[in-house]
Amino acid sequence: MTSALVVPGWLAVLAVLVIVGLVAALGRLAGELRRTREQGEEVLSNAAADVDALREELDALQVSLAAEAAELEEARRTLRLSDLTIVDDTDYVITELGQRRAPGPLALVPTVPGAPIVDAMLRESLIRTASLAAGLRRALAPEVRNRIRFEMKRDVKRSRKQRKIDLRQARRDWQARQRTAIGSSEASR
Repeated sequence: MTSALVVPGWLAVLAVLVIVGLVAALGRLAGELRRTREQGEEVLSNAAADVDALREELDALQVSLAAEAAELEEARRTLRLSDLTIVDDTDYVITELGQRRAPGPLALVPTVPGAPIVDAMLRESLIRTASLAAGLRRALAPEVRNRIRFEMKRDVKRSRKQRKIDLRQARRDWQARQRTAIGSSEASR
């Protein structure tokens, strides 16, 4: 006499295989997450190093510009302004930041603090991660899975019906060719 609560062997094996598969998938996802985190940390460290280098370069430019502005102001004091015509022919292009052009009126350039840039980068990655999680949660919702299952069943039924129609039409065409072949062989006798 067997108990009604006995689990079939194939079901137990299937459950173990599913669990092993889920553990493997979670391990793979954890590795991907770790790799993504390391890449993000590397990008942040590179961005921080670039921000520091740019800050140093901007500080050096600011000091040199302040010195040139002082020299220009001293030159303006010694000469009468009516005798001078100052022409600003400087093109302000960001790609020529460290290069010197023709002398012109100088202005101090404010530095951009690194904290807002890093904050914006982190905020953007956090928003992307949150939107991905929300999309996955919505895509794996029971209503969506049921709707997909329903659509798949409907599509399978439609394709079966179309195959039956195609098979009937092919059978009719084949029978018609057989009849014409038999008719033409009898006519030739």
